[in-house]
Amino acid sequence: MKTYATMAVLVSALMIAGCVSKDKYLASTAEAESIKADLEKARAQKNALDQQMKSLKDANAKLTADSEFMSAELQRIKDSRDKERSNIDTRTKDLEQKLKEMTAHQRMLKQEYEDVKKHNETLKSTVARYQKELKERERSISLPTPPASVSPKLPDMTPQSRTETVPSMPKGPTTIPQPAAPSAGVAPINVNTASPSDLVLFLGLTKDMAERVVANRPYKIKGELVAKNIMPKATFDLLKDRITVAQ
Repeated sequence: MKTYATMAVLVSALMIAGCVSKDKYLASTAEAESIKADLEKARAQKNALDQQMKSLKDANAKLTADSEFMSAELQRIKDSRDKERSNIDTRTKDLEQKLKEMTAHQRMLKQEYEDVKKHNETLKSTVARYQKELKERERSISLPTPPASVSPKLPDMTPQSRTETVPSMPKGPTTIPQPAAPSAGVAPINVNTASPSDLVLFLGLTKDMAERVVANRPYKIKGELVAKNIMPKATFDLLKDRITVAQ
């Protein structure tokens, strides 16, 4: 704009001085108009470029903010991943420790099961042996058969013997011999109901053995006192006729 005004002033001065022709003046005026149009066009382009620059700056600022947000979010995700990985490692170690403990406990339970199984087999064998002995004892203790009663011989009742003295018949019924009753004594002690003091007093057990007898009740057969390791077999053999397990 400043250049156009300068040229206009210059052309006017030349015309006044009479040094410029009309054609040149018109050509200069047209050129000035063209320059003015180019200047306006350049100014419009500059404004458009300024607007674009502003838009680019705004876009750059937005991209910078988005980049910072994404960086912060990425760092947060990384921290969360590291924390989760640490928690997983700790949890894995805890699970491995629990697995070891459970394996050891399972091994111990298996050993206890084997011991109980062996003890059960021993108990079954002992019970079978005592049942066999009991059956043999029941067969051996059978009641004696009473002797056959002898009918008295009747006297001859022929006419010749009628004059003879008739033998006297035994008076009263003929008695049949019975087995002797067991001798009276102390009643058997029920190991399922007796107190420890009664076991000590009447059976002569030690206090510890009497307490073991009470602690392992109930008993279905007397042989369980030996099978459960409550008393030695020698002691049981001495006391088996003086105890009972009647429910």
